[in-house]
Formats: sequence, C-alpha cells, structure tokens
Amino acid sequence: MSESQTSPVIAIDGGGTQCRVALDDGKSIVAVETGPANVSTDFDGALSEISAGLNRLANRAGLKLESLSRIPAFVGLAGMTGETISERLRTALPFAHVRIEDDRAAALRGALGLADGAIAHCGTGSFFAAQSQGVMRCAGGWGPVLGDEASAHFVGKAALSMTLKCIDGQCPTSPLAERILTDCESTAGIVRFAGSASPSEFGALAPLVTKFAKQGDVLADQIMRAGAQDISAMLQVIGWSIGQPICLTGGIGACYAPYLPAHMQSDLTPPLDEPLAGALSLAAEFAQEIPA
Repeated sequence: MSESQTSPVIAIDGGGTQCRVALDDGKSIVAVETGPANVSTDFDGALSEISAGLNRLANRAGLKLESLSRIPAFVGLAGMTGETISERLRTALPFAHVRIEDDRAAALRGALGLADGAIAHCGTGSFFAAQSQGVMRCAGGWGPVLGDEASAHFVGKAALSMTLKCIDGQCPTSPLAERILTDCESTAGIVRFAGSASPSEFGALAPLVTKFAKQGDVLADQIMRAGAQDISAMLQVIGWSIGQPICLTGGIGACYAPYLPAHMQSDLTPPLDEPLAGALSLAAEFAQEIPA
C-alpha cells in the first residue's frame, strides 16, 4: 500500500497449492493461509478455502466477518478464465466492493513493482506475463489439460510418461525412472496414479525431478530442458527483450535458471516481493477508484 493510502484493504491470492488472504489497515498487515484455490479445477473447493481464509482473517484481526465485507478487496485467483466464472465468484463472495482477476496481475506487480520486465510463474500451474510502460501482456495459464507449460504439474506428468517410455525401451532408463517405478510399485501403479491424480498431486513429484536433475540424471535433465524451452519461447511471445529483468517465480520457477539460454540467464532478477504484496498494491489502487 502506498504511504498516502491509509484506508484498509483486503487481498486474496489463490493458486493450485495455497490461498493467502491478507488485511492491510495502513499500519500493519495480517495474513492467513488456506489450501488450494483454483476456480476452474474446483470452484466449490476454492470458494470453501477462501471462506475459511476470511473467517480466520477476521478472527486474527479481531473483527467480524461483516466488517471485513465492507472493506475493498482485490481477488486474484488461478483458473479465472472469463467473465462467467468471475460473476459466479462475485455473487458468492461477501464483499460490497471487489475486483476479481486471475492471479497474473498480482504476481507481476509483486515481482516487478511498476518496472518493465517479465515473469515466468511456474507453480502447480504456470503463466507468463510482461509489462512495458504500464501495459501488461500475458500468455499461458490455460490449465493442466490445455496448458501449464513448465509447471510443476507439467514436470510431474512428464516424469511419469518418460518412465513408461523407459520401460518400453524408447529411451534409456535412469535413476529417476527407477525411483518412480519403485515408489509406484509397478507400471500399473503409475497408470493408476495418473488416472486420478490432481494437478497438485502431479506437481508433488516435481521436487524429485529437480533433485535428480541436479545430480545429472539424464531423464530429469531432459524434462527440465523441455520446460526451459517453453519458458524461453513464451517470454519472447509476450514481448520480453534483452536487458529487461526476468523473474522466475512459483515453487519450481527458480529451478529452471541454469537451463535457460545464456542471454536470458544474464537478465534473471530476484522478485521484489510475493504475489500477495502485489495483490495488496492492486487492492489499494482499486480502493482509490471507489467513490467516497
């Protein structure tokens, strides 16, 4: 929140792994966390997590939920794919004044502030965003079935698929493939898991892949290089140019750094702050737009 903005605001930042809800009263920030909040993959579940977060926030801030509902709010959620789902959420939420967007704007603002640059956000899902002279351009974020390139879901799914290819003899086996086969107990176990796994369950395999990649595992290295190629291509699509900062955000984002082209590695910059901070900044801007 800017120093001149003293009225309270609420921000909600939700993704495939967790949802964070915060209140900034101009003097301090109170924040709580709940579970996954992707409104495309599980609208009712996401709404439940948001509701739980608001109740926890009210308790921690010493306020009634009714009082929170009168505070301007910015809501940025994964899976916000259009006006229909936005209106459905707007009706379900208790706020009198609320701006609802997907999670890209908050992540971009948190990572870069108002500076030009780009982010590749690779959490359970993924998206890519850039801003130049205040104009934002985004790509990706189309979910686990049609998109989410370089996401943790992408990495976990690729590891299972490549393990089966090793079994078929399409590529040499590796310690990663052997580990996955052991953990799943059999090829049937891999297929059974993949048939019912959620995006976050696929994504839970990503740390195993990045661990083996650091150890030089050929299969893990191939998966990470494929994800890095997607990141490189998408950054160019959204208008990133050499010399502008690139922030790798999300749980697996930073793991791609050594796999990117050299000219991109030289522009890698740590994010200024988290998406929740970006959501609070956007909430403050929204609050200033509301007529007194």
